[in-house]
Amino acid sequence: MNVEELKKHAKNIRINIIKQVYSAGAGHPGGSLSATDILTYLYFEAMNINKDNLEDLNRDRFVLSKGHASPALYAVLSEKGFIPEEELTTFRKINSRLQGHPKRQLNLGIDMSTGSLGQGISTAVGMAIAYKRDNNDARVFTLIGDGESEEGQVWEASMAANHYHLDNLTVILDFNHLQIDGNIDDVITPTPFKEKFEAFGYHVVECDGHDFESIKEAFDDALAFKGQPTAIIAHTVKGKGVSFMENNAGWHGKAPNEEQYNQAIAELEEL
Repeated sequence: MNVEELKKHAKNIRINIIKQVYSAGAGHPGGSLSATDILTYLYFEAMNINKDNLEDLNRDRFVLSKGHASPALYAVLSEKGFIPEEELTTFRKINSRLQGHPKRQLNLGIDMSTGSLGQGISTAVGMAIAYKRDNNDARVFTLIGDGESEEGQVWEASMAANHYHLDNLTVILDFNHLQIDGNIDDVITPTPFKEKFEAFGYHVVECDGHDFESIKEAFDDALAFKGQPTAIIAHTVKGKGVSFMENNAGWHGKAPNEEQYNQAIAELEEL
C-alpha cells in the first residue's frame, strides 16, 4: 500500500474518532489522534490480520495498552471492515460492544481488555512468551503512552521481555509529551526514553509518528531484529489533525461541542 492510500485511511480514521467522541459526549480524542498514523500502518501493513483470520491463534496480536485511546482502535477496526461503520456511533452507549475501554472480542479483532495502565504491555509480554513456547512465528505488538510509562508495571513487564528474549514483541511508545494533567515533564518525567528502554534490554528505534515512510523504516527494523524485544519511540502530536486540539492537554479526555465538532470535521476533511 502506498503512502497516499495510507493517508486516506488515516484521514477516515481521524474523522471517525471525532464522530465517536462527539456522539458519546465523552472519550479521549487527543491521544487517539496522536496514535492514528501508527495504528493505520500497523493494521494495513505490518500485522498479519484480516477478516478471515480474526479467530485464528496463529495470527499476529495487538494490545492497546493505553486503553483510553479506544476510539482510534475502533475506527481502525472499522476501516479494516471488522466493525460496521454505523456501529461506531454506539461508542460508550449501554449494551454497545464499543465501550470506553476495549473489551476482548476476537471476532472484532480486539485481542485484549485494557484500561488499567501498565497491564496491556504486561499481557502482550505474556502473549509473546506463549508464542515462543509454542514455536509460533506470530508477532505481538502493543501501544503504550508516555504518561502510562510512569507506571512501574511497564518496566516490570519490560524486564520480563528482555529476560525471555522476546524478539517477537514490538512495543510502540506514543510520545506526544502530554497526559491528563499536562506535560509529562511537569507531572513526573519518565524520560529519557531511549536510554531507559535500552537499559531494560530493548533494541530501540525512533520515528516520526506522522510520517508513513519514517514509520515504515521503524517497523522494518523491528521486524528484522533478532534476539531482543524492540521498542519504537514514535514522536507524535497530541490531537494531530485538529488545530485546536493539537498540543493541548485539555483535549486528553473530553468531547467537542457542536461548533467544535463541525470545525474538527471540516479541518479533517481537508487533509
